[in-house]
Amino acid sequence: MLLRTFGWSFGITAAGLALAGILWGWKGLAIVAILSVLEISLSFDNAVINAGILRKMNAFWQKMFLTVGVLIAVFGMRLVFPIIIVAITAKLSPWEAVKVAIEDHDRYETLVTGAHPAIAAFGGMFLLMIFLDFIFEERDITWLGWLEKPLSKLGKLDMLSVAIAMVALVIAATTVATGVPVPGAGSGTIDKGETVLLAGVGGLIAYLVVGGVSGYFEDRLDEDEDDDDDAAEGGGEAGADGEAAPAARSGPTTGQVVGLAGKAAFFMFLYLELIDASFSFDGVIGAFAVSNDIFEIALGLGIGAMYIRSLTVFLVRQGTLDDYVYLEHGAHYAIGALAVILLVTIKYNVSEVVTGLVGVVLIAASYWSSLVRNRRLGEDSEQADDKAEVTSGV
Repeated sequence: MLLRTFGWSFGITAAGLALAGILWGWKGLAIVAILSVLEISLSFDNAVINAGILRKMNAFWQKMFLTVGVLIAVFGMRLVFPIIIVAITAKLSPWEAVKVAIEDHDRYETLVTGAHPAIAAFGGMFLLMIFLDFIFEERDITWLGWLEKPLSKLGKLDMLSVAIAMVALVIAATTVATGVPVPGAGSGTIDKGETVLLAGVGGLIAYLVVGGVSGYFEDRLDEDEDDDDDAAEGGGEAGADGEAAPAARSGPTTGQVVGLAGKAAFFMFLYLELIDASFSFDGVIGAFAVSNDIFEIALGLGIGAMYIRSLTVFLVRQGTLDDYVYLEHGAHYAIGALAVILLVTIKYNVSEVVTGLVGVVLIAASYWSSLVRNRRLGEDSEQADDKAEVTSGV
């Protein structure tokens, strides 16, 4: 199972490091390896979130996530996206932006870093909405019950998460977005309030549109399955003439798990890619602390993205989220923390070590809590069995 799931990641790692060694020598190989580790450490919580969504999809769309999704993640977000940002912010043609990225690494780094406030606002708002909708949702299993239960009651208020997100955006636009240091200008600053406000609204709209449409089709699919189940259950009942009516032949049988397909899966796939994009923003910007070569960055972050994809599939196939029920909670808290960090980094520098450690600590804590819960449930089950044996013996 492990080799089958991570086989492509191992192979691409070997090929990528070999290519880095050939093109850039031992120094380039080391840089690519460091960037790969950076991407994995920053995006581990991304794998947990992706797994929670991917397990709802059928086998075809899971394969699409591993094939087309990887191409989008590696070449789209790690290579093409920074160039597009440079082209837009510097008002260059795409070809001129490519020339800058290849020939003038220092200017390319300055331009990408200069676009960070807009990138951070967009990604921060998108991730903040994911966290808020999770924390305000009523659920049977809670991790931090003292916090989640009261918030789930507040979540019954319509559009509360949107209102809180907008307040957070306005605060960011009027505080951290003022006096933003100008890259390469020493002590110079600039007001990015308007840019942050527009980009943040864009992130909010992207979440509402893609998340809303995918949720709509998912609800429609659930309704169709419920109708099919009701028809199948009613098929065995006697009709008006006393004969049993024929069972429904279309649709899934009762209790059968069917992954999302069609339009529902397509929009869920887009939703997954937007989540991945939001998670990759900090990695792309943080990579410039290691290298300003566009190809070294793309190769290193691309290798890391492959492992995140493989880890996502591994979690789905192993049923890890079902066995360790608090993992999704920990991942969503990590998302909330990352959203806040992205908004803070509009003006202030936050080390990638801090960003990565926050996610790792929250995931580790939720995993440990899940282990404790499973152990307690196991002990309760054994005590119930012992009690049943004593009762039957009497």
